Amino acid sequence: MTLRWNKLSALAVNSARTPSYYGDGGGLWLQVSPSGTKSWVFRFTLAGRRREMGLGTVRTIALASARVKVRACRQLLLDGRDPIEARRTDRIATALSQARQLTFDQCAAAYIDAHRHGWKNPKRVSQWENTIATYASPVIGALPVADVDTDLIVKILSPIWASKTETAARLRGRIESILDWATVSKFRQGENPARWRGHLDQLLATPHKIAPVRNHPALPWHKMATFMAALNAREGIAARAVQFAILTACRSGEVRGATWSEIDLEENLWTIPAARMKAGKEHRVPLSDAAKALLAAMERDGDNFAFPG
Repeated sequence: MTLRWNKLSALAVNSARTPSYYGDGGGLWLQVSPSGTKSWVFRFTLAGRRREMGLGTVRTIALASARVKVRACRQLLLDGRDPIEARRTDRIATALSQARQLTFDQCAAAYIDAHRHGWKNPKRVSQWENTIATYASPVIGALPVADVDTDLIVKILSPIWASKTETAARLRGRIESILDWATVSKFRQGENPARWRGHLDQLLATPHKIAPVRNHPALPWHKMATFMAALNAREGIAARAVQFAILTACRSGEVRGATWSEIDLEENLWTIPAARMKAGKEHRVPLSDAAKALLAAMERDGDNFAFPG
């Protein structure tokens, strides 16, 4: 007996009204329900067990498309796979893939949130957020982070590479860090398109050649006595803080944050706690006679700041 395929026609499908199953061949059936709705069903037998798999309604799946679906299902059966289980597996994989998709902006926010407590300067968080929001987000913010490529990075950096070189260089490094985080977190794969060495350095000019670094000139040592005398003649806390920074060779932020509780004039010692040091380690600074004399002349208000305001 010869099996017939493609027994149904578009006209037959459209005119079917009586609730029943109408075979097209190859396991494809048109099901008309008692309520009059029509849908496609694939009937098959696997390991001696008869099963029925819904393929969709006639409104959304045309006859030709239903036949293509059945052909794919029959191929799975030839490979020893259950079409129903295969579809369920594919749906789970798709759902997981969508759940793992994050936009660049979402990854940037996650990166900043993960590192904010490790940044000593609170301004650093706002600097990251502002540069990303100003320059990167308008181009790639809403894109899946996995889709960010070299062309997009160049599109972000090119407009400001020559005019705002320092900002652009910092932005590139921040984007690179965010994309590295996304790769480690398995939201993207492959090389980092924001990498400089061996990559963007072939597409963009070297920053220090566009905007050479010009350091502030140092004061010649033989002019230091005159400078200190001029500072001493100035009134105000700022001048005293500058003098103290020179006498202790400490950073301006360490001097501005100095408190009387950190200073031991009897032991000639200023102990800066680790929390206030860039390296995260306690720093002990010996106090010279000149430094002690400067502090002794300052008005003291409990254990508060040595250089208030």
